[in-house]
Amino acid sequence: MARDQVDLTPIERRDDLVHWLAEGVKPKSQFRIGTEHEKFVFTLEGHRPVPYEGRRGIRALLEGMQLLLGWQPIMEGPNIIGLLDVPGGGAISLEPGGQFELSGAQVECVHQTSSELMAHLAQVREVAQPLHIGFLGIGFTPSWARAEIPKMPKGRYKIMTEYMPKVGKLGLDMMYRTCTVQTNLDFSSEADMVKKLRVSIALQPIATALFANSPFTEGKPNGYLSFRAEIWRDTDNARAGMLAWAFEPGMGFERWVDYALDVPMYFVKHGDAYVDVSGQSFRDLLAGELPAMPGARATLSDWANHLSTIFPEVRLKRYLEMRGADSGSLPNLLALPALWVGILYDDVSLDAAWDLVKDWSAQERQKLRDDVPKQGLAATVRGRTVFEIANDALKLARAGLARRKCLDAGGRDETRYLEVLEDRLARGTTPAQELLEKFYGPWDGSVDPIYNEEAY
Repeated sequence: MARDQVDLTPIERRDDLVHWLAEGVKPKSQFRIGTEHEKFVFTLEGHRPVPYEGRRGIRALLEGMQLLLGWQPIMEGPNIIGLLDVPGGGAISLEPGGQFELSGAQVECVHQTSSELMAHLAQVREVAQPLHIGFLGIGFTPSWARAEIPKMPKGRYKIMTEYMPKVGKLGLDMMYRTCTVQTNLDFSSEADMVKKLRVSIALQPIATALFANSPFTEGKPNGYLSFRAEIWRDTDNARAGMLAWAFEPGMGFERWVDYALDVPMYFVKHGDAYVDVSGQSFRDLLAGELPAMPGARATLSDWANHLSTIFPEVRLKRYLEMRGADSGSLPNLLALPALWVGILYDDVSLDAAWDLVKDWSAQERQKLRDDVPKQGLAATVRGRTVFEIANDALKLARAGLARRKCLDAGGRDETRYLEVLEDRLARGTTPAQELLEKFYGPWDGSVDPIYNEEAY
């Protein structure tokens, strides 16, 4: 989840919100790639969740990372809750259950994402080793009950924890027991944003299937390949989903603002305090009529923070966020930005991807989204399997990356980051199915070996 924003510029009217989004437009020469990934933190002895406090806790991990990196601490009251790389633009933050997130810097090529991720994983291992802590990249915690997972000392999460059970059955599982990898990409105009948004929403279930990596709940198979994706179907449907209206005529920045204004708020950050306004309307804040804060007027901080609490399959801020994939191994973390950059940052591939999906109806897109968590590559749309569509999408991504000609020091382009996905499709499998094979085979019905074999 995003860091809280600080911009106290008052918002006078709805047009200010539209203008704020539109300021994300940038020329193609300035397009960047941002990659975020979350991972579970576990004790090496016993493979338990790691509490915030204590000699070997999350606080100690963050303080160690601060000493190693020299990054600026992000504080909430007396508690360190993250780190900010001021010149570089990267950040480390905590999810509600202590999931450790790297929000990467904005980079030009996936090669830089690779360097960044390898450095980060080496750094966290160095700090974690004396703390006897390990890290696991998977979409849903394989063995922990929700009740045993510690809560991080962040005000926004306290408000969300109280609100979630009112609006869905699985929201707390989303908060405390899931991990994702996402990539954030740019657009060159309002029309470019709309096209990329539509293509990526339609293809998001394809990415969900390719990266499906959450087949276990509390030590047993849960019947899904991506249980994380299933959780989002019953978390808070006022702020999640496939956005059928985004495919209707008139889609643009204004339409997104109207959608966001109708999504109930969670909180307003007032100074260092979080005011619980859950279920109340940003429209009322805009008018100075919010019941919880009479007379308070909205700022750009409030707007940016509100947008960060909307959770559709693709999210618009001043860039687009691809939100459909389970967390996984390092090759998976690199394959996700490579997949979307290849499709969305190359005009020929983007046009071809739109041709793939443009005839799908809202009902077909929704059914695909509903079927993929359980069926994975076997799900179908328009008489074609996800497996077939994924092959098409990967070919478009490969061609797009090849045309980008973004070379590393060894003269290699970005297509090599797709090889893990191409190999996966050649075997017709997903990470979740490979984990299940181990569970029923060499792991002998136990998920415990995952903490050794799949740890970073």
